[in-house]
Amino acid sequence: MPKPLPDTNPTSCTSWKALTHHKKSIESIPIKAFFAKEPNRLDYTTFSWEEFYVDTSKNRWDKKTFDLLLQLCDELQLKKAIDAQFSGEKINATEDRAVLHTALRKVESSPVYVDAENVIPEIKKVQEKMYAFCDKIISGEWKGYTGKPITHIVNIGIGGSDLGPAMVVEALEHYKNHLQLHFISNVEGDHHQEIVKDIPLETTLFVIVSKTFTTQETLSNANSIRQWFLKKAPENAISKHFVAVSTNIEKTAAFGIAAENTFPMNDWVGGRFSLWSTVGLSIALAVGPSHFKNLLEGAGKMDQHFKETPFEKNIPVVLALLSIWYNNFWGAESEALIPYTQYLRNLPAYLQQGIMESNGKSVGRDGKRVNYETGTIIWGASGTNAQHAFFQLIHQGTKLIPTDFIGFKKELKKNPDHQQKLLANFIAQTEALMNGKTEEEAALELKHSGVSQTDIDQLVPFKVFEGNKPTNTLLIDQLTPKTLGALIALYEHKIFVQGVIWNIYSYDQWGVELGKQLANVILSDLAGTAVHQHDPSTTALVKQLKLK
Repeated sequence: MPKPLPDTNPTSCTSWKALTHHKKSIESIPIKAFFAKEPNRLDYTTFSWEEFYVDTSKNRWDKKTFDLLLQLCDELQLKKAIDAQFSGEKINATEDRAVLHTALRKVESSPVYVDAENVIPEIKKVQEKMYAFCDKIISGEWKGYTGKPITHIVNIGIGGSDLGPAMVVEALEHYKNHLQLHFISNVEGDHHQEIVKDIPLETTLFVIVSKTFTTQETLSNANSIRQWFLKKAPENAISKHFVAVSTNIEKTAAFGIAAENTFPMNDWVGGRFSLWSTVGLSIALAVGPSHFKNLLEGAGKMDQHFKETPFEKNIPVVLALLSIWYNNFWGAESEALIPYTQYLRNLPAYLQQGIMESNGKSVGRDGKRVNYETGTIIWGASGTNAQHAFFQLIHQGTKLIPTDFIGFKKELKKNPDHQQKLLANFIAQTEALMNGKTEEEAALELKHSGVSQTDIDQLVPFKVFEGNKPTNTLLIDQLTPKTLGALIALYEHKIFVQGVIWNIYSYDQWGVELGKQLANVILSDLAGTAVHQHDPSTTALVKQLKLK
């Protein structure tokens, strides 16, 4: 198997060993003390790029930490790995594939080669086909089988064929046109029946997203909806109401979808990085081709920043290094992500797949089990909702949870009073997590409230916040298709950097396959077409389901 990426156990690096010793020397220093020790701390911990201002100063690190982490990048040949990805080398070695979702959003037209073929012309051709189709639907030129224009879109997919489009459509609600978007993903029958019960059959377009057109969940839903559709519509109406994003023309044709209404995908675009491709058809339908192009442009500009910027000023690199720092040297198992806008309430769920499916690996690129932690558990919710839900754990719990705060300077709907309150909370939380509250401060606060000394002595321990909780702040001018594209791409590149440093393959997902294989076996058990041997627990569960 070829190895286009470097193959080095990070724990063998000089900088890794130095970081282990260095952590011990600073672990008792509170974050706020670093500001006193480093008058120019903001010079190396804050970054301004395009519409982004990123502040990493409220972290348990100093300039020496920063320099050692940068040295780690050099020892592990990060620059070589970045160049390999962007040049089309097959860095997804276990599947023998290039990783080129970045080619879909290039801001300039220089060639990108896969197997000696420049893929850019074909990308542009497919994009133009997609945009022309979207214009027909949005304008009303495309008619359903009864002659009425389309009013509703239902995206049928799962994983990257659902999470990305659904999150972006929701995030760009402000920019949406008149089309009503719905998403069906779960194989649960109740899920798709709840969707179809309220949609107008004559004016609904179904977008089936499945690269191979064999994904069990997607095809089960698509076939059930096809049956529901044909109870009221003739067979030849399928071509007016069903389109596909797939490479399997034979199977889409058998379904009844015309070849010209099948939008191809490439094997060098992984599912969880596919919203930039024809998988984003539902996004382009929801917000129009112009906004979709802006989404691509924002991501493309972040690609340039990541590829060309020195690591000490490279935002995805720095955020990845901080994640490595906490995961591997401080024992932090999870990271929280808090977007201070309801539009991005599902960004944490979307990034769970991107991060945890990519870097949830225990075997290194050398084929051996790693002897260090990889991957991080990602979770979160929108602020200020999160403050009233789980922030108690972050503030006063026993776990170390590095947290990213994402906010926007300007609101989309003109309501400055609400936006000012939102941003006040956005900033205050990072300050509170860093500073905490001492016993003296808690006692004085209670005294000023008229509490007796006896009660003060009893209450103070519960009022203390130890602080020293690390946060990153990402402050962006406004939520637009362009800035959203850049934000998503930022986290994509952070994933890649982590994978390079952990010496794992971030772009395969073999761990997803085993459960699928066993589900097919158990399905035959439940259907009574076969009997398989299982462990006692599984056998008992199968029996329970057969008894229903």
